[in-house]
Amino acid sequence: MTNPTLRAVCVIIAGAIAASCAVGPDYHRPRFDTTAEFKEAGDWKPSEPSDALTRGPWWKIFNDDALDQLETQINISNENVLAAAASFEQARALVAQAQAGFWPTIAASFSGQRGASPVATTNSAGLLIPAESRPATTYAAGVSGDWQLDIWGKIRRTVESDRASAQSSEAALAAARLSAQASLATDYFELRAQDQLQKLLDDTVVAETQSLKITESRYKFGVAARADVVTAETQLLSSQAQQVNAKIQRQILEHALAVLIGKQPAAFSVDAAAMRSDVPTVPAGVPSALLERRPDVAEAERNMAATNAQIGVAKAAYFPTLTLGGSDEYEAGALGHLFNVTNRIWSVGPSLAETIFDGGLRHAQVLQARAAYQGSVASYRQTVLASFQQVEDQIVTLRVLEQEQVIQDETVKKAREAEALTLNQYKAGTVPYSSVITAQTTRLSAEETALSVLSSRLQASVALIAALGGGWDTSMDQLK
Repeated sequence: MTNPTLRAVCVIIAGAIAASCAVGPDYHRPRFDTTAEFKEAGDWKPSEPSDALTRGPWWKIFNDDALDQLETQINISNENVLAAAASFEQARALVAQAQAGFWPTIAASFSGQRGASPVATTNSAGLLIPAESRPATTYAAGVSGDWQLDIWGKIRRTVESDRASAQSSEAALAAARLSAQASLATDYFELRAQDQLQKLLDDTVVAETQSLKITESRYKFGVAARADVVTAETQLLSSQAQQVNAKIQRQILEHALAVLIGKQPAAFSVDAAAMRSDVPTVPAGVPSALLERRPDVAEAERNMAATNAQIGVAKAAYFPTLTLGGSDEYEAGALGHLFNVTNRIWSVGPSLAETIFDGGLRHAQVLQARAAYQGSVASYRQTVLASFQQVEDQIVTLRVLEQEQVIQDETVKKAREAEALTLNQYKAGTVPYSSVITAQTTRLSAEETALSVLSSRLQASVALIAALGGGWDTSMDQLK
C-alpha cells in the first residue's frame, strides 16, 4: 500500500470517527410518582427481624431447617429456573455477537484449481489449427477484510438494546427463581398444616373412641340409651373418615414439592413434623423501593431500555453506510512462484451505500420501534401498579388474619372447656349425649379454623416477601 493511499484511508477513518453519533433518543427511565407509604400498613407492626429482606436466602426468616434444605435445591434442579438461566445465557451471547460488529472482519483464503481451456494455434504456412484443451493448474492465496464504520450508531444502539435485553433476561431469571422459591415455601407450609390437621384428627379419634367406651359402659349398666351408643359410633366413624381423607392433600403437596426441586414424586418424601405457631413477617418499607427490589419490575424497565434503543437502530437505516474494504491476493500457475511480487493483486478503499427508495420501509420500521417502546412503557407502569397492589393485598391479609387469630385461639380455648364440661355433665347424667356430640363438633371445627388461619398467615407472609422482591435488587445485576 502506497503512502498516499494509506494517508487517504486514515483521513477517511478519522473523519468518520469524528462525525460519528448515535441517532435516536437516549434512554431515561419514565418517572413514576409513588405514595409516601402503603395504605394498608396503618398501625400494623411486623415482627422482627426487620432486616429479613437483605440480599440472599429470605426464607431463613422462618428458621426451618427442612425448608432451608428444600429451597437450596431450587437453583440446582428446578427446571423452570434452569430454562430461565439458559435464556439468560442466550441473551448474554447476543450481546457478544452485537459487540463483534465494532471490529473488522478478516478472512484468509487459499485455492488450487486444475482445469483446461481451448487454445488455437497456426502452422508454418499460416493455417489455423483447431483449438485443443491444455490442462493447467492455478493457485491463489490472499487476505481480505471489511470494516463497517459505526458512524450513525447503529451498532452501538444494537449493543445497547441487546445489553438491556440481557439485563431483562437476568431479571426474568431472578423472577422465575423467586416464584419457585415462594411456591415451594407456600406448599411446604400447607403440607405442615396438613401434618397438624392429621395430628388433630388423630387426637379427635382417640378422644371419641374414649367417649364411645364411656357410652357403651353407661348403656351396659342401663343408664344410657342404645341411641347414645349408635350416635357415638357414628361420630367416631365420621372422624375416622376425615382422618383418612386428610392424607390425600398431604400427598398431593408432597408431589408438588418434589417437582419444584426437580425430582420424581416416587423418589421424594418429607417426614411429618409439627407446625410452627408463630408467623414472622417483614416491614413493607416504602413503595418506591419496589422499583429496585422487584425482579419483574426490573425486567419491565430493562425491556423499555431495549425497545428505546431499537428506535435508534431503525433511524440509522436512513443514513448511508461506510465500509472500509481491502484485499491482498496472489495468483500464479506454479505454487513455488505464488508469492512473487509480480503475481500480487491488492486493493483498499472505502465504499458508501445508501438506499434511495424503499417504498416507506424505513419509515414504517421507525414507527414500529416507537410503538414498541410506548407499549413497553405501558407494560412497565402496569407491572409497577400490580406490584403495589400485591403488597397492599398481603399487608391487609396479614393484618386482618393476625386479629382473627387472636379471636380464634380464644374460641378454641372456650370450645375445649365447653367440651370437657359437657362430657362431665353427661357422665353425671344431667345432659343427653347429643350435647356431647355438639360440643365435640364445635371444638373440632374451632381447631380446624384456627389451624386454617395460621396456615393462611404463614402463606401470606411468604406472599408478602415475594411481593417485596425477596432478597433481590437491581444492584445484583451481573450485566452493567
